[in-house]
This record gives sequence, structure tokens and C-alpha cells, in this order.
Amino acid sequence: MEMTLAGKKVVVIGGSSGIGLATAELAKTQGADVIIASRSAAKLDPVAERLKVTAIPADVTSDQSVADLFRRTGPVDHVVLTAAQLRTGPFKTVAMEDVRATMEGKFWGAWRVAREAVIRPGGSLTLVTGFLSVRPRPNSAIISAANGALESLARALALELAPVRVNAVSPGVIDTPIRAAMPEEARREMLAKTAAALPVGRVGMADDIAQQIAAFMTNGFATGSIVYIDGGALVH
Repeated sequence: MEMTLAGKKVVVIGGSSGIGLATAELAKTQGADVIIASRSAAKLDPVAERLKVTAIPADVTSDQSVADLFRRTGPVDHVVLTAAQLRTGPFKTVAMEDVRATMEGKFWGAWRVAREAVIRPGGSLTLVTGFLSVRPRPNSAIISAANGALESLARALALELAPVRVNAVSPGVIDTPIRAAMPEEARREMLAKTAAALPVGRVGMADDIAQQIAAFMTNGFATGSIVYIDGGALVH
């Protein structure tokens, strides 16, 4: 059964930049009533004004903030969660407060959102994880663990929240503003090296992931699914 986003209420948490912003833009062009939420009101408001969508500041690490967000939105059709503040480092030396903060934002943030959101039957919740869950690399153990936990949570919630559909998108290396903290030359070199190693010959863009999220929102037969959109990273 083909579904459309026209007239549907879509909440994108993490919607002020990167994958969340691309998803909000795509949903808006498909006729959705879009609400974007983010911890940073300074980033949120200009984006909301440009896209002509509603902005609600929200912090996924706060029970109260997430509850307030969904009290303000009321019942919705689709929720997308891309927000996460990731802190990582070498396993033996990374600070416990940093790894706890990563789980607090990425995993418990999703837990809070899933509990508080009132999603209409047949609507959906889409989580964004990451391919480190199945292809770990050094100095990122907590991110691998958080992503793996999120994917397990998506499968479990597909049962517990039915008939609401729950899915996860697992991106590979994506060129988004989250990488802007790197020195520009190092960033370009890393992205070029990654692109050369991938079967598709390029790194991902936020729009690549947004397209899969939109597919999950509009495909009424998709639930409990984890889709890896990684340019072939898992097979090269």
C-alpha cells in the first residue's frame, strides 16, 4: 500500500543540521507538516524560518524536555531521531563521563523519545544508528555499542509499539557538518580516502540517508528493519 507524507505531521529531532535537516526538507517538499527539534535554539530558528516549518527546542538527554516536546506537538504521524552528541576515544583511557554521555544522548535519548511520542497507528518511528555497529574501528567502541543497542531497540519496539512501525537507518561515512570540527585539510583527505575505497566511489551525503528515512515513513510494510546505507562499506 503506497503512503504519502502529504498532510502528515512529521517530527524530526536533530532537524537543524545534517541528516535531520535533509529529512525535514524532503518531508516538507512532499507536503508534510514538519516540526524540527534540536537542543540549540540558535541553530533551530533560522532553519525553521527558511524551511517554513515549526521549531521546538528540545534536549533528548532530559526526560522533562522530551515530555514537553511531545506535549506541544500532540499526536503525530512520524518521528525521526537523528540527534546525538558523541564523545569517544581509546577504550582504556576515554573518560567514563564521556562514554556515559554518548549513551545518554544516543541510546537513552531514543528510549525517551519512543516512550513520550504519541504516534498514530500506522505511523512510524525511525532511528539513525551507524555502520560502526557491525564494522567497528579503533577508538570508537562506545559508538559501536550505542549503535548496536539502538538497532536491537528498533527491533524490539517494532513489536511493543505495533501498529506503529519502528525502523533504523545505519549510515556509513556521510559528509555532514558533524565533521566540520576536523581541520579542513584532514577532513578532505579522510573523505577522499574513504571515497576511493568504496564501491560507489564517493562518501554519502545527508540526502542519501533522508531518502531512506522517507521510504521508511511511506512504506507501510516496513517495520523492525535495519537498512545499511553505506556506499558498500560492509562489502568492500
